[in-house]
Amino acid sequence: MATVKALVLTGYGTNSHKETAHAIRMAGADEANIVHFSDVVSGAVKLRDYQFLLFPGGFLDGDDLGAAHAAAQRWLYLKDDEEKPLLDQLNTFLEDGKLVMGICNGFQLLVKLGVLPALDGKRFERQVSLTHNLSARYEDRWVQLKTNKNSPCVFTKGIEFIQVPVRHGEGRIVTPDDVTLERLEKENLICLQYTDPRTGEITQEYPYNPNGSPKAIAGLTDPTGHVLGLMPHPEAFNHITNHPQWTNGQDKTLGTVIFENAVKYLKEK
Repeated sequence: MATVKALVLTGYGTNSHKETAHAIRMAGADEANIVHFSDVVSGAVKLRDYQFLLFPGGFLDGDDLGAAHAAAQRWLYLKDDEEKPLLDQLNTFLEDGKLVMGICNGFQLLVKLGVLPALDGKRFERQVSLTHNLSARYEDRWVQLKTNKNSPCVFTKGIEFIQVPVRHGEGRIVTPDDVTLERLEKENLICLQYTDPRTGEITQEYPYNPNGSPKAIAGLTDPTGHVLGLMPHPEAFNHITNHPQWTNGQDKTLGTVIFENAVKYLKEK
């Protein structure tokens, strides 16, 4: 079995890095190192030494509208210690077939960078974006997600439903046109959708769809299935007692199953 080393990036306000690293260790990764972004820029840490890269959630750059855009600019314009564009490291990481995951602010960053959804295999071209919730408020609640069994996403294999919390103010997917939105669905790049927990059906109804995303989009993957971006926080459901209804005796799948799928894939690769 291959050794799996995960890199969890932190800095600039991100605050879910410890939960994320804990979830990865629970999932069986050999290492889950929390590293400040500046250490990647300085060359103290190299992406090539890892197989799993995670952009955790939190309050990146104050969680202001445009915060993820500002973070994307660091990747686009900063150079590493060898005076090469930092983006080259990320592109090589992706080309090598390694795994990348972005949660909440991390998802926003992947979208702003153009790592997701990468329609037509085009990376670093912004094709969709995320904006304010239709509720016009910060949403902090538990939601139920349904996976797309036809999606290439390696993170969601074998999962049907999962309950996890959301905590965001800007989680609504927007596309430049209806054609783009339809392609996301047709090409199975929508890998996670909000559902009504009473019926299990995909829904636009608030608060089950907390941000009003069209087609109830909660998470996207790329055509390779090696990149996952989602607004909910699977790392925050790492023990049964995290769930507000844990005492009702119903069997519940921990959010860490998403990380388990990733680690299993890398170990068997």
